[in-house]
Amino acid sequence: MTTTELIASELVGNVVRHAKGPVQIRLLRSRTLTCEVSDGSLTTPRIRRAGETDEGGRGLQLVAALSQRWGTRQIPSGKCIWTEQTLPEHPADGSTGAG
Repeated sequence: MTTTELIASELVGNVVRHAKGPVQIRLLRSRTLTCEVSDGSLTTPRIRRAGETDEGGRGLQLVAALSQRWGTRQIPSGKCIWTEQTLPEHPADGSTGAG
């Protein structure tokens, strides 16, 4: 599983467990890779301090550790949680991207 897949899975899983639908996911590629997950809830997520025996509460800690930056913003239909990841300078296939 890639870092992006793990981040998206955690964010969508949080919507399923704690928010309400509909859920929308969007990936935007520029100098960074932005992953946005939107839902219909107005509740802003927060990082919890999970105890050693807690079964949950570590998802946003993981998202924060794997992302360069992350945050939330209100949208007309609810909220959007976004993350940014740095991208390698050159594509893995060695191409320059020029066509």
